[in-house]
Amino acid sequence: MVVGLLALAAVRAVADGRPHAGWVVAGTAVCGLVYAAGPALPRVRRSRRAAALWLTVLGAVWLVLLGLSADAVWVAFPLNFLQLHLLPRRAGLAAVVATAAAAIAGYAAHQGTFGIAMAIGPALGAAVAVAVVWGYQALYRESDQRRRLIEELTATRSDLAAAQHTAGVLAERERLAREIHDTLAQGLSSIQLLLRAAERALPTAPDNAARYVDQARQAAVDNLAEARRFVVALAPPALEGTTLADALERLCATTGTRHQIAADFRLTGEPVPLPTAHEVALLRIAQSALANTVRHAEARSADVALHHLGDHVALDVVDDGRGFDPDRLPAPDPEAGGFGLAAMRSRVHALGGTLTIASAPGEGTALTVRLPLDLTKPLPTPEPTTTPAPDPAREARP
Repeated sequence: MVVGLLALAAVRAVADGRPHAGWVVAGTAVCGLVYAAGPALPRVRRSRRAAALWLTVLGAVWLVLLGLSADAVWVAFPLNFLQLHLLPRRAGLAAVVATAAAAIAGYAAHQGTFGIAMAIGPALGAAVAVAVVWGYQALYRESDQRRRLIEELTATRSDLAAAQHTAGVLAERERLAREIHDTLAQGLSSIQLLLRAAERALPTAPDNAARYVDQARQAAVDNLAEARRFVVALAPPALEGTTLADALERLCATTGTRHQIAADFRLTGEPVPLPTAHEVALLRIAQSALANTVRHAEARSADVALHHLGDHVALDVVDDGRGFDPDRLPAPDPEAGGFGLAAMRSRVHALGGTLTIASAPGEGTALTVRLPLDLTKPLPTPEPTTTPAPDPAREARP
């Protein structure tokens, strides 16, 4: 625009045969050279002081050219863009007003008279330049803010992804810890008890010792199947090709055979297909509860009951052992065990269910698990209780 308007002023001066045409051509050439020198000077790009000095020189040359030709008045319009772009906001606005006033005065001087129409063009050009430049600056600031916001969101998303990954790793570790505790650890504990029984029976009753060793061998086979299943899919092999009720019945029969405890299973309600997660959780909890009964309760009998109750399923494990105080449980110890109840609660909580334990020293223990089949309708939270467990001979209620 600057080059075009300067060329127009020079051509009209020569074509119209105006006085001082040569000086007009020389003035436009000098003004063009000064304008071209600005972008070529690195300091003008880096320093506002240098930019202001360059604009002052350019403005002075333009004023000389304006004194020689009225056509130079239109160069004020691109000068306004330069002033608003390179100078601070207030200084740029003041420079634009001064340039518009000089353009109006110069044009009026060349015409020998002054009218409102003479002021409209330069004033309107100055107003348009201010609106365009300030609007562009506002858009630039908004774009820059959006860029920073996107960078912050990207960084936040990366942090969130890292946190989710860490949470997923911790959740998977917790899940594996529960699986190992409820299967391999319990199986190894059973093997240990059977081998101890075989050791005690070996001097006097070798037949019993052989039977205990055979049971320990079978338990090792089952544990090996569990370990292999971890590698394949982490699903209980006891549930392969069978129902949860059959798996629980086999669990009670196996426990009763291996540990000389009367373990009975009972099914109530109309059986319905359960989600795999529910079946796995109930089977693991039953395994862990019976293992705790064998290891700690010194019980003579244990009852396992599975109840299909329409909108939820319940599991009861009741024994006539020595019981305990649920409010005085020791903290989990990696060396001595003690993760069973914590793992049970974690499993049940993950499925939106409830777990209650009723026990007292010398009164046995009753464990009840309730899992909803419709996760949109969570079960009501039962009131905590430490009352003595019901008689295992009596039907347990969820």
